[in-house]
Amino acid sequence: MSHPVWRALPVLAALCCAPAAAQAHAILVESQPAPGGSVGAGRVDISLRYNSRVDAGRSRLTLTRPDGTQAVLPVAPAGAGEVLTARAELAPGSYSLRWQVLAIDGHITRGDLVFTVTGN
Repeated sequence: MSHPVWRALPVLAALCCAPAAAQAHAILVESQPAPGGSVGAGRVDISLRYNSRVDAGRSRLTLTRPDGTQAVLPVAPAGAGEVLTARAELAPGSYSLRWQVLAIDGHITRGDLVFTVTGN
């Protein structure tokens, strides 16, 4: 029969590591356009806010247009450390924005933001 301390060791190890793992990645907490939202056609300001600082220079925004073509959007170098901003000239249709960010702690996270552009 194993000693109770040895049986508890994996649980203790998991509890010690859980908070660090939860804080290890930049998580999208707010965006403009909003997920599933809509914006008017023309020049669209894109803003993505994360729960931690991200490296804008090593982060990437890829826009998929209604016709399936893709474009990498230049990320503005200035701004708050947890916010990425970009601009795009968009025609009406359904868009998907794939974001990939490098958090200050070195972890990369990715996600997709789907939104619609309406006619003016």
